[in-house]
Amino acid sequence: MQSEISTDEAEVDPSADQLLASCAAGDRAAFQKVYRMFSATAYGLALRVLRDEELAQDALQEAFTQVWTEASRFDPVRASAKAWIMTIVHRRAVDRVRREEADRRRGQVWGAGQIETPHDSVAEIVELNAEHRRVRSALAALSPIQRQALDLAYTRGMTQTQIAQQLDIPLGTAKTRLRDALQRLRQEMEVTA
Repeated sequence: MQSEISTDEAEVDPSADQLLASCAAGDRAAFQKVYRMFSATAYGLALRVLRDEELAQDALQEAFTQVWTEASRFDPVRASAKAWIMTIVHRRAVDRVRREEADRRRGQVWGAGQIETPHDSVAEIVELNAEHRRVRSALAALSPIQRQALDLAYTRGMTQTQIAQQLDIPLGTAKTRLRDALQRLRQEMEVTA
């Protein structure tokens, strides 16, 4: 009967609870002993849940990091050290499964969004050409001074101050020309709509 006990269970020191208490106090040597006691079993559990060695190793690392940082939360009245650690490992492994599934779904959703929807490119080109004609017609209705102000502001990216300097006119005049040009352009676009 004694030979049926796994090596991890045979190695479990009755002082595992005490080692976790020492971990809570920051004892790194105690943590190393806890890790040696339970890491093989913990890895096996993570591997059974995740079925991927790298993911199981990641889950194991996250779990033992949590054991180290939360050792003060261990309560020997509620569970044994092994049960407490295995619960953390299991939760981390399940979290990994959920994360991988969410990543997979996110990838599928993104991939589905990348499928180009069929559209009528001829109709789109015709519509763009009509819009270009409307803009050209509206711009033609502006005075040369208004077109010049719009060109400097929107094609060349100049500020009102820079336009005033470029045209050697007062700032107020540059502002008025731009305002009048935009109002007139808006009116012309509404007429041709």
